[in-house]
Amino acid sequence: MDGYSGLMSDAAATPRATDPVESRLRGALDQGDVVLGTVAPVLRHLLASDDSGLFGDAILARVRGMIGDVARQLLARIEGGEGDVAALTLALTDNPAFLRHVHALVLEWHLTELLQARLALDPVLSPLLQALVASSDETTAALAMKFLAAQARFGQAQRRMRLALAELPGDLLHLALVALRGVAGGTAEADQRVAAAEVAIRADYDEARSRLGLLSRLVTGMGAGAVAALSLHHAGAAIFLTALAASARQDRDLATLATSETQRTRLALALCAAGLKPEAIEEQLLALDPDAELPEGIDRLAPDRAAALIAGAGH
Repeated sequence: MDGYSGLMSDAAATPRATDPVESRLRGALDQGDVVLGTVAPVLRHLLASDDSGLFGDAILARVRGMIGDVARQLLARIEGGEGDVAALTLALTDNPAFLRHVHALVLEWHLTELLQARLALDPVLSPLLQALVASSDETTAALAMKFLAAQARFGQAQRRMRLALAELPGDLLHLALVALRGVAGGTAEADQRVAAAEVAIRADYDEARSRLGLLSRLVTGMGAGAVAALSLHHAGAAIFLTALAASARQDRDLATLATSETQRTRLALALCAAGLKPEAIEEQLLALDPDAELPEGIDRLAPDRAAALIAGAGH
């Protein structure tokens, strides 16, 4: 599976279930995998053309704008500040992991706006974050305040179609720097300038201070109380997605994709694997879609079996 297959769990595939409930759920997961397998190549095609009907103009514009913004930032760090922005943008777009992450960020903001419109949920200060900011634990309160500021910057960046280098996960910053070498290097002098820019960029970078780094530390610090973060109404999209990824042992980008319309079975199974009861799972699905229904049989599925089904998906 191109691109998105890398997000699947690398756990060993479980034997195919003989139970009819698990068989139906596995079939729904397989159908979802087929959709995920088409996302990266279709997205790359649409970004390179003017045909954007399948993904929506707003989503494509944000993905294109954010990748272009990263390319401009990278080239600006090279002495002289010159380079082929279009070529570097294309190189970043052609990297499945980089494209997948930017797409997931755009979908996260789309979900945030959906919850604001549907539930009147503040895109920055959710009820859970408000409680964490007011925590009597100084460390928790300080961390929550830092995330609050980072989330506000995230919203501004999304509206402006920007993505700061400091907000990239470490592995993706490395991929971006590799792409920079390939586009801006080539001669001894150019390689030297690129190398100097790379050293400076890495010196400025601290993943723990990024929005996603702060989110991870915030949710981890909640301990057993992180179950409160598995409510879209209470936690908001950003904290919910991080808690879901941690609880279900999934990549956060895949957890974000699971909120899309074609991946509701995956979302329900992830919530089940995280320990939520059927009523709570249904509440999250209804927050996304008033007409949503629980996948048949999930109310009879134990969390460990839900986790096994997700782990075996895509194998």
